[in-house]
Amino acid sequence: MKVSILGCGWLGFPLAKKLIEIGFEVKGSTTSENKLAVLKSNKIAPYLLELSETKISECISDFLYNSDILIIDIPPGLRKITEATSEKTFVAKIEHLIPFIENSTVKKVIFISSTSVYADTSPISTVTEESILHPDSESGKQLVEVENLLRNNSNFQTTIIRFGGLIGEERNIVKMLTGKTNVANPDAPINLIHQQDCIEIICEILKQNCWNETFNAVAPNHPTRKNYYTEKAKQFHLTAPLFNENETNFGKIVSSEKLETILGYRFRKFEL
Repeated sequence: MKVSILGCGWLGFPLAKKLIEIGFEVKGSTTSENKLAVLKSNKIAPYLLELSETKISECISDFLYNSDILIIDIPPGLRKITEATSEKTFVAKIEHLIPFIENSTVKKVIFISSTSVYADTSPISTVTEESILHPDSESGKQLVEVENLLRNNSNFQTTIIRFGGLIGEERNIVKMLTGKTNVANPDAPINLIHQQDCIEIICEILKQNCWNETFNAVAPNHPTRKNYYTEKAKQFHLTAPLFNENETNFGKIVSSEKLETILGYRFRKFEL
């Protein structure tokens, strides 16, 4: 089987190496010319590929040529866009990409989405793949639109993975919170997933040929934000953040029970 990974970054690069290890042929895209040699040295066919709302690199056809599966792992990049000034930039990018998928050999797509498609609420409740989507952020709203664009396209089968907060390989949000004060939602549960589990879950979907599905993917332990980040600060010898204990807490518990049941998957990294 041949796989093209659109976005060989923090998750896509180690995923590509793992897929090669278990017998896949992999093409990988990057927006950094300096990374082409790194991809090639790891047996990943490298492509310098830029995707915007209005254009896409000419190599896109070669990138998709002869591949069976496309994994879309590019971030929406919408953190600075507010609802009042929002433009559907990420939606437009995927709309621009879809005709190239339709005209390629790709018949199966994995789209890396996020649990930001679910709203934080008070009181805090549990959400599943069947929950109504009311995203709070512009990023979440555009992810919902992209999910629907891909899911409703009859030219290929799409499986959507809604990952929680990504950690691992020196990536942990506590390092961004260290020393901060007045941090919100101390009693809200965390919804995190380790990089290793992300990779193993994608591999299981490919091995089990599991298509036309939507999965939440979050580790099943959900300590409060205050407990988790205070403990992690101690572990990394950092100044713990100070939380605002006086305001109403908003949050959610994201259930991955469907993924565990259908794929028979057991999370590797319980100690986040």
